[in-house]
Amino acid sequence: MEGVHIRALRVDEEYPISLLLLADPSLEVVESYIHRGQCFVADRNTKIVGVYVLIDTRPQTVELVNVAVAEEERGKGVGKRMVCHAIETARSMGCKTMEVGTGNSSVGQLALYQKCGFRIVGVDTDFFVRHYAEPIYENGIQCRDMVRLSVHF
Repeated sequence: MEGVHIRALRVDEEYPISLLLLADPSLEVVESYIHRGQCFVADRNTKIVGVYVLIDTRPQTVELVNVAVAEEERGKGVGKRMVCHAIETARSMGCKTMEVGTGNSSVGQLALYQKCGFRIVGVDTDFFVRHYAEPIYENGIQCRDMVRLSVHF
């Protein structure tokens, strides 16, 4: 994709909280994981237009905990490029598995992850009801369950 560069967030840069909140509406939840992981950003013309975070969870396993793309950049392949970059980054770290969880109502994300090779491995029933104070609605569906996916390489 022309004009978009994916890189690790520099230590002198602030986390792109407004983007991270697009994928996870709870500032408290976002702050609970961003400092435990590696943050990567997608730049276009020096503007951050996408973000993802990887967290080590177990030996040779990482979790992709947040993938977000600025609204004006959606539908241009930035999200797919970031997921593919995350997979390559995990491989280069010696990982064998990447996991991701997304809401039952996140139909676009479920399709994207499966197109990138992820398979559904489980459902954490009522995850979003238990962990978020306010109900989340997306695509006209209440987000209740965490759909867990993984890819092995």
